[in-house]
Amino acid sequence: MTAMRMAAVAAAFGRDLEADFQVVARLVAEARAREVRLLALPEACLGGYLLSLDDGADLDDGPPALAVDGPEIRRLAALAGEMTVVAGYCEADGDLRYNSVVCVTGDGVLGNHRKVHQPLSEDASYASGAQFRAFDTPVGRIGMMICYDKAFPESARALALDGAQIGVCVSAWPGSRTNAPADLAEDRWKRRFDLFDRARALENQIVWLSANQAGTFGTLRFVASAKVVEPGGDVLADTGVGAGMAVADLDVARALETARRAMGHLRDRRPDAYAVGA
Repeated sequence: MTAMRMAAVAAAFGRDLEADFQVVARLVAEARAREVRLLALPEACLGGYLLSLDDGADLDDGPPALAVDGPEIRRLAALAGEMTVVAGYCEADGDLRYNSVVCVTGDGVLGNHRKVHQPLSEDASYASGAQFRAFDTPVGRIGMMICYDKAFPESARALALDGAQIGVCVSAWPGSRTNAPADLAEDRWKRRFDLFDRARALENQIVWLSANQAGTFGTLRFVASAKVVEPGGDVLADTGVGAGMAVADLDVARALETARRAMGHLRDRRPDAYAVGA
């Protein structure tokens, strides 16, 4: 058993796709120099997120819609090379657009997830995904989700039951919409963001990477707070409310084995008792 270096990013991205790729290239290069093998970039890092989540807000045309088998994702894969990289983008599928996250290496696409849970007015811009599935990668079996997905315990649990060893949640999670404090570190939406990250790791006893947008975009001020969480719910690395890269070393198999040795939350489930509302 050997430790693996992994990292989650908090960074700002906008509508200029070429500028976004320059940021991605810089972050990948930094991660490679630090010998990171698994890198999580934020939701909507290719093309930026929405300008507002308010109903009827004056929005632009939104991020560019990219095909999962198109040239932009191939470019991302080429940048990834020997690393496993997770990144958010707007996915085109016929006339529909999805808020999606893709996992790539230099060999191509390993997995793709379409955001299932849509907050506030996001459904005006994106269609909804319909499933959670884990998949194998060179760094272990991964399950992906996007932002609001992590507010629902069933999302991460479905991935854990599908064998995910590592949960990767990419976000464009903003601060409070009302009564926002001047200091983002005191923001109640940031506290919820952090609680969800730790709870999803602990209840499923999996490794958890949480990437997020940083800075501001349109009316939104993002809480950053990218982090790596071990299966006991303890935060190993955190960027705080600024841009940065949270880097941690962890032997994933050993960490899962240790966390599940006495009380195995997946093993000790009683599905027969959970019928109501299932």
